[in-house]
Amino acid sequence: MTERTGSLRARSARALLAAVLTAAAAGCAAEQPAPSTGPESSKKPPVPSAAGGPAPAAPEGFTLVASGDVLPHSSIIRQANADADGDGYDFRPMLSGVKPVISRADVAICHMETVYGADGDYTGYPAFKSPPQVAAALAATGYDSCSTASNHTLDAGAAGIRRTLGALDKAGVRHAGSARSAAEAKRPTIIEAGGAKVAHLAYSYGTNGYPLPTGQPWAVNLIDEEKIVADARAARKAGADVVVVSPHWGTEWQDEPDARQLRLAKRLTASTTRGRPDIDLIIGTHAHVPQPYEKVNGTWVIYGMGDQIAGEMINYSGAHDPRGNQGTIGRFTFTPPEQAGGRWRVAKAEFIPQWFDTDDGRVVNLNAAIKKGADYDDVRDRIRRVVLSRGGAKQGLLMGS
Repeated sequence: MTERTGSLRARSARALLAAVLTAAAAGCAAEQPAPSTGPESSKKPPVPSAAGGPAPAAPEGFTLVASGDVLPHSSIIRQANADADGDGYDFRPMLSGVKPVISRADVAICHMETVYGADGDYTGYPAFKSPPQVAAALAATGYDSCSTASNHTLDAGAAGIRRTLGALDKAGVRHAGSARSAAEAKRPTIIEAGGAKVAHLAYSYGTNGYPLPTGQPWAVNLIDEEKIVADARAARKAGADVVVVSPHWGTEWQDEPDARQLRLAKRLTASTTRGRPDIDLIIGTHAHVPQPYEKVNGTWVIYGMGDQIAGEMINYSGAHDPRGNQGTIGRFTFTPPEQAGGRWRVAKAEFIPQWFDTDDGRVVNLNAAIKKGADYDDVRDRIRRVVLSRGGAKQGLLMGS
């Protein structure tokens, strides 16, 4: 992951959806579905109970969105300083183009790949230390929780973890994947939305060779199938209705999921307790390029959402690779179970193509920008081909806006 500075174009906006559908949206026969804006939620008056009063209200559905790596290279840090008129750092303008999508969701999940520095000690590649003002921008955009387990989680040791989680706490953004204490590491992150409790768990394939801090084996969650399943079951016991897992995995610069991603996705989605899947959604990060969405064992898996914020990316051959600034936002509409204790199901699955304009220093919602006349069709169509390359359209996946 290296960078330079400068390339491409413009801005964004969008539409959203809000909850409660009744049947899973069955396949788009077309391999390239049209954008979907989603239905409005509908609320019915409560049915009278046998005792004569209104029956308890049924749980409502909810929408969940998730996006890819926030990876502030040195050029991104300079841009944030310029956006603050040279006085501090302001990352809010970078994310303004996707704020309409993020802020209208009931649950919004980001991936904070880097840790935060202190007292102006901010660096980009290879050991990242980002300004803590990133956390305030994520909160202002509407994010509720960030995965913080990545190969860069230990770039600044245990102190970097403490600074990062402290800044997220101050901004009101929940987090999962790294911890400051053993107790924090054991406690699942649970967010309430639409009558459901949503657990967010996160794990990384490694830490770039940095050892775990002495006496702190819990500092970063590392990918281990048995641990992930055990954590998911513990979250369920803690009251979670929906369990979402953020794995930092895969092979960088590879559009297709690698063998380990495919194997782990298959095993995790096959894990059940009393016939109910232990995991309800997998939202992957790390590859720096968009990867496919696919339903595995009846559960949606995003193998990779690509980067959301990053400097101009250089691939392993040493060439600038525009794919490194392309990404997607996943959006899922969950509906409550027909019977208590049943599974909350995804009634609608969508992807929203986005990319980071390194010339302008902004995240662009591509469909919203195209609707306004911007010439991003080629970028949008490439992302769509990759996302749908494992049959997502036939499984009901739609392109949102």
